[in-house]
Amino acid sequence: MGTVENARLVTPDGVLEGWLRVEDGRITALGPGPVPEPRGETVDAEGRWVLPGAIDIHVHGGAGAAFTDADPERARSIVEFNRSHGVTTVVGGLVAASPEDTLRQVAALAELADDGDLAGVYLEGPYIAKSRCGAHDPALLRDPDLEEFAAVLKAGRGHVRMITVAPELPGALDLIRAATAEGVVAAVGHTEATYDQARAAFDAGATVATHLFNAMRPLHHREPGPIAAALADERVTVELINDGVHLHPAIVGLAAAQAGPERVALITDAMAATGLGDGEYTLGKLRVRVENGNAVVVETGAIASSTIVLPEAISRAVHHVGLRLEDAARSASEVPARALGLTGVGSLVEGGRADLLVLDEDLSVAGVMHRGNWIRSL
Repeated sequence: MGTVENARLVTPDGVLEGWLRVEDGRITALGPGPVPEPRGETVDAEGRWVLPGAIDIHVHGGAGAAFTDADPERARSIVEFNRSHGVTTVVGGLVAASPEDTLRQVAALAELADDGDLAGVYLEGPYIAKSRCGAHDPALLRDPDLEEFAAVLKAGRGHVRMITVAPELPGALDLIRAATAEGVVAAVGHTEATYDQARAAFDAGATVATHLFNAMRPLHHREPGPIAAALADERVTVELINDGVHLHPAIVGLAAAQAGPERVALITDAMAATGLGDGEYTLGKLRVRVENGNAVVVETGAIASSTIVLPEAISRAVHHVGLRLEDAARSASEVPARALGLTGVGSLVEGGRADLLVLDEDLSVAGVMHRGNWIRSL
């Protein structure tokens, strides 16, 4: 039991200058002004911002490990690394792999989801376009296969949360329908889809656009493609990699203005190099070189994931894009939670899980609480 007081709480209803109480890993009360009945340990936030813990629904690794390692302990180290930096909910992201490797990787991550360390598994492919493969090995890409997908779901034991599909591939719409019927979020990405093909995918049940603008047919005034289709569709949540490399701040601002704060999900798409600095690493089976924090595929020069942690995207959204902190915070918590159907997380509300991200005035991370326990104390 404990109380955080003298805080600027970022709630679904706006900023509340006040306090919140935590019991048994849940937020049991919050309100304005001084604490009416202090209970347990009281922590003075000293006027700092208190946000919901960040939620990264598209991340591949960190601290030298990758979810593709198919090693529960290495995967757990990624979760712990993120948690220490304020990302209290993580969905483990996989890249295109052989059918056998995919099943092995999904089964390993399902163990962590069983334990509650992961919020689920995300498959970025393998049913994506070779011409827009980005940092995926084109030799491992293939057309949608319902039997293979069913085997993946079985290996995931109910923990597969999302899969990215290129709508123009043969059988793509059938796979999108099959995914949504099983409660798996279908996303459109790594695609050459036309505007009409993307709209067909959304009509079939896809509700997310994978890292909008990146690895997809670009916006054109005579063929608007998947970007315009996603931004115009109120059913679609658009992912944005706000690391200053994948997208110019003006593009982030443009997308945020068009989609609105309820439909923008900030993600990292981060890889194993995150937290380690420059050097050569691997993403799946591809060699990736990191210089000054920028990751590129050695053989092709394509941008390969990012090396940021999600609170950095929040800070950049405010300082470089010009978004309100309340909107940036929502895009890194409430919106991704809602997009993937994650309940009990993403908002500072009574009954919600006590996951807190505390930021200093410059929006650097000052403290982190996970399930009511301070991971990084004030």
